[in-house]
Amino acid sequence: MLLVRGHGGGTALTGTIFEPGEDPPSYKGAPDENAPFVWVCDEFYEVDSGGTEMTINDESIRIAFESPMPRGFETREQAKKMAKEHIRTQFARIGVPTSSVRVETLSPDARPES
Repeated sequence: MLLVRGHGGGTALTGTIFEPGEDPPSYKGAPDENAPFVWVCDEFYEVDSGGTEMTINDESIRIAFESPMPRGFETREQAKKMAKEHIRTQFARIGVPTSSVRVETLSPDARPES
């Protein structure tokens, strides 16, 4: 299992890459991903009303969450590349420039990777 965490706008977002032999979570409506590597992470976007209040770059905004959508990949490198893109995209959706997002990959057994 790898955790991919992005930092930006004064907050963080973490998703998980499940590796061969690990079972990604299953829930109602989740697609059946039989790929060796499965990426699961929240998706969200800014809304004018409703949602959840969050502070980004010292400004209060409201965000709404979408159901996480597992995505399958054949290789670890493909999964890591897409995970990093996904993290940056989520921050961009709430107004944080992708260039200011720092992404790290964490393994429960090792130190963070860049």
